[in-house]
Amino acid sequence: MWSREIRLLLRLAAVMALAGAVGGCFQPLYGERAPNGGPAIRDMLAAVDIEPIAVPNGGPLSRIAVQVQNELRFGLTGGAGSGAPTHRLVIKMSSGISSIIIDRDTGRAEFNNFNLDATYTLTEIVSNKAVATGSAVTRVTYDIPGQEQRFSQFAGQRDAEGRAAKLLAEQIKSRLASYFVAGT
Repeated sequence: MWSREIRLLLRLAAVMALAGAVGGCFQPLYGERAPNGGPAIRDMLAAVDIEPIAVPNGGPLSRIAVQVQNELRFGLTGGAGSGAPTHRLVIKMSSGISSIIIDRDTGRAEFNNFNLDATYTLTEIVSNKAVATGSAVTRVTYDIPGQEQRFSQFAGQRDAEGRAAKLLAEQIKSRLASYFVAGT
């Protein structure tokens, strides 16, 4: 019979050999090259043309739409600019505010949720065929300190809108990357 130490060393060696063999199979999603030998995901994402988000001009949603578009453009290109577009991304957005906690004594909201919803369609430019559609939803909570602190309330809402725009752009970017990896 083998001693306990030798069995432990053999198990450890087997685990290390298995980890080394399997470790070569994994590659980062946004790495230098694609796992299948094709173009890298970051190159495919950089070739997505983002259409301006259609929202009413001059309203608070127009500022948020520009922020989503900028976050998404930077997220897809990494700030390096894009090449010739192969796909077109069309986004439709809506927003809202809902009260979460209401003070019993005053009837005023203490915490609100800023809701930002988007639907998107990714279209292949060559065939003009929609290849991916989906939706992204964010809910960001912010504090309402009280009636007499209006600036703080305004600043909290603006901060929540910015965080929601960033989260929405990240969701859409992740789903586009998933499409380019899996093809669905």
